[in-house]
This record gives sequence, structure tokens and C-alpha cells, in this order.
Amino acid sequence: MSLPAVEVSQTPESKFREYLASRKTPQRFTDQKRVLVEHIFAQHEHFDAEQLIENLKAAKKRVSRATVYRTLSSLVDAGLLRRIELGSRTVFDHDYGYPAHDHLVCEQCGSMTEFQSEELEALLEKVSAQNQFRAESHTLVVRGVCSACNAARAARHRPVM
Repeated sequence: MSLPAVEVSQTPESKFREYLASRKTPQRFTDQKRVLVEHIFAQHEHFDAEQLIENLKAAKKRVSRATVYRTLSSLVDAGLLRRIELGSRTVFDHDYGYPAHDHLVCEQCGSMTEFQSEELEALLEKVSAQNQFRAESHTLVVRGVCSACNAARAARHRPVM
């Protein structure tokens, strides 16, 4: 499922600039940070830091490894990216400009499928209200086996006639 973009009042770059300027100790928006924000928000895909570093190298964009890691952390703090923990791997997902969504992760091939569920959102609101809890966000990752891996497994176990 491909999620539709949501209309936002600011570009990711301007929102990030605003965040950096609002810090207790304001931070500069450097050329390397600009390159990262442009690269990350040019397409909607899940990625980890090492994939991002490799993609930047392939695109001949020079950004230091330390800047990548620090900027990813700042982008999460700014509300532009969401960090998703998948065991020992940390994946980043766009959190700004996309509707609230959750993920199905295949334990065999590693594919991630985004989904939205009004019923799930309603249930989370109900549970929060029952507990006098004001939820600000959530991250749901459902782990299992995708249909392609299930089909491949079934094909391997079919008896030969």
C-alpha cells in the first residue's frame, strides 16, 4: 500500500530549519544537513543509517558518517522522521507529510508494508480514554511472514506427483 502524502504547511527543510533555530543552543543548518534532508525527502521509503550512507555515496553526495547519525537523530526529534526498532536494526520512516500508519514486517525477507486502520486508531483512542491517558503517538510493528514468502514456502512443500 502506498500512502498518500498529506498537505503540510511547511517543507521538511523549513520545518527542520525552524527546529534547529528553536533549540536551547541553536544549531546551524549546514550544507551537509540540507543535502541529507533533500535526499531523504525526495522519495518515501524506509531506510537505515547505513543504507542512507551508501545511497549518498552512490549519488556522489559527500556527507560525513557522524553528520548522518546526528542529523537522523535531530530529524526524529523534530518530528520529521520516525525511528522503528526491528531487533538489532533501526529503520527510519517519514513521519511528516504522511498520515498516521503502522507496519507489517516480514521476518523472512525483511519487507515492510505500511497500513492504515481507522478501527485500530479508534481502539487506541478508546483504550487511552479508559485509562485517562493522552496519547501523542504510537508505533505498531506487526512481525510475521508476508504472502510472497508464504507462497514460496508452500511451493517448496508441495508434493511432487
